[in-house]
Amino acid sequence: MTAHLTATREEWLAARLDLLKDEKELTRRSDELALRRQELPWVRIDKDYRFETDEGNTSLADLFKGRSQLLVYHFMFGPDYTAGCPSCSSIADGFNGFVVHLENHDVAFSAISRAPLATLQAFKQRMGWTFPWASSFGSDFNSDFSVLFTEQQQREGGIEYNFRREPPLPQPLAGKTVQEGQSRDNEGPVAQFAALTGTDVATFTRDRPGLSAFVLDEGVVYHTYSSYSRGLDGLWGMYQWLDRAPKGRNENGIWWRHHDKYDRG
Repeated sequence: MTAHLTATREEWLAARLDLLKDEKELTRRSDELALRRQELPWVRIDKDYRFETDEGNTSLADLFKGRSQLLVYHFMFGPDYTAGCPSCSSIADGFNGFVVHLENHDVAFSAISRAPLATLQAFKQRMGWTFPWASSFGSDFNSDFSVLFTEQQQREGGIEYNFRREPPLPQPLAGKTVQEGQSRDNEGPVAQFAALTGTDVATFTRDRPGLSAFVLDEGVVYHTYSSYSRGLDGLWGMYQWLDRAPKGRNENGIWWRHHDKYDRG
């Protein structure tokens, strides 16, 4: 017999309707937050960021490709990586399907990473992806949008990520997540991810994930929104499904990997 609560269909329906009230409230609240995102003030971008793309060397304005809006996913793939971050890769597995819909709704999309374009193209081919992916190698773009930090910032506590300043991390970072590393007393899974990208933990964690939004208005590019860390949960398709599965996320450590590394047996 199962240890989980069981019920009749009528009892289940009563409980489900009670839950539905809270789900509807969450949906309404989410709609309100979406409007507040749109109401944020815009910040003019005057720096001439340059990117390498499949179409050649381009500007930030060029990434709009004739559209008025641009969404950027800051994909963790530094110049020293041999493969993309497994978490970013899992999120990116969903990009192919929706990009065409965004593009037909006046919204351009691009992933942006620091690795050289040839490295990104090779990994993109390995993963079977088709979405636009630009290299910001040699640009200030990643650091300016708070997804790249230096070894000195790690050591001295100069990292401001997800709108919060992190404490210095003078001790070795091996085996710790960014958040767990701050507590200095927990072992975490980041060492596994670093190994999957061919780097050490310190190098791996100097790049960070995020999303940024931009608008092109009368020839001027403005930054409108950025989100980081758990703020990206809504983009992570598998978690939206798991949150509705009988056992939820049901996690005990790191279980996901690059999609071509699962045992297909």
